Amino acid sequence: MRKSVLTITLNPSVDKSSSVKNIIPEKKLRCHSPKYEAGGGGINVSRALKRLGIVSDAFFTSGGRTGRLLEDLLTQEELNILPLYVTGETRENFVVLDTSDNKQYRFGFPGEKLTTEEQVSVLNSINTMTFSPDFVVISGSLPPDTDRDFMKKLVRMFKKKGSKIIIDTSGEALKTAVEEGVFLVKPNLGELASLIGKERLEDEDIDQAAGLIISQGNAEIVVVSMGEKGAVLFSATEKYQMNAPVVTIKSTVGAGDSMVAGMLSVLVKGGGYKEVLSMGVACGSATTMTEGTGLFTKENVEILFNGMVNNSDPLS
Repeated sequence: MRKSVLTITLNPSVDKSSSVKNIIPEKKLRCHSPKYEAGGGGINVSRALKRLGIVSDAFFTSGGRTGRLLEDLLTQEELNILPLYVTGETRENFVVLDTSDNKQYRFGFPGEKLTTEEQVSVLNSINTMTFSPDFVVISGSLPPDTDRDFMKKLVRMFKKKGSKIIIDTSGEALKTAVEEGVFLVKPNLGELASLIGKERLEDEDIDQAAGLIISQGNAEIVVVSMGEKGAVLFSATEKYQMNAPVVTIKSTVGAGDSMVAGMLSVLVKGGGYKEVLSMGVACGSATTMTEGTGLFTKENVEILFNGMVNNSDPLS
């Protein structure tokens, strides 16, 4: 029986992308027609899982005109959506490509605050769900000024339900979640350093840092994302490293979320950690091959995955 998946996005967005030739200050720039896509960490994970043939439920907050557009976009992609209505307007992000040099400019907005009552409503809505998901992905930023204990309560709630929690966020929210203990965490080098109380880490310090998090019971799996260098996966008994395949990078938007989806698509089928990492890197890399805010194509994922899976051996 296939495992059930729930994604949580508390600061979702509608991502608008366009392109223009020569970005020059003070000049009126006549951009191409914009493209609108649903965005936000957990939402992107659900969108990517759909492309990999994995069904998930997407829980997210939705407010105002942009929230309605977000729901419409997700409905068009035939996702199972669980919107919770809030008073604040759902945010927009903007990405523009300068076609003269193929440089991408990304403009992200913070989103509006959730009131104390709305934060309680989120927790109550999740707590009263009629199903207990096998895997829960909590991904993306939190709205500004979210209560510090909110993430702690959210993680505890799912642990009581017996769910395996995957965390992909940053800052205080990441620290708090890991303190409570999760199944899988996907930090970059800077975030990994922060999790063990250091300002920075060198490559040779990664093993010790990931091992510390696992030995303290803060995570069962640590996947350290290193951008173009690929990623390293650690468990208590295994370590795998996978270099990123060489591709033409058009946009990095959604690459991290796609990596999470790729790893999860293997985990729900009971696959091994080597395959988990390979599929994660393949999906993340395939997304960078897509312009604007688009995610990967399944065809590109399969090409990259097949080229990688036989070229990684356990390092310990």
